[in-house]
Amino acid sequence: MNSISVNELKRMNNLFLIDIRDSHKYIDGHIMNAKNIPFEELLIYPYKYLNKGNKYYIYCQKGHKSKNICNLLSNQGYNVVNVNGGYEAWILNE
Repeated sequence: MNSISVNELKRMNNLFLIDIRDSHKYIDGHIMNAKNIPFEELLIYPYKYLNKGNKYYIYCQKGHKSKNICNLLSNQGYNVVNVNGGYEAWILNE
């Protein structure tokens, strides 16, 4: 499983970014252009949201859940990258 820092992420464009937090946290604030797919939904139905030919950057609040789901999805053949520190790291580096 790959990981990326929020500083590296900020320098990138045109990427598939997924916020796996609950929808109410997403509504309260999220990284621009991130799509909200709650953790449980993505865990149960990854094939509904992900294409194995694309690379996805996944984050949660602090980076723990996203790391776990990235490990699971990577083992299923998806090209996923964990955003270290999650949304809290993003906010701290604005």
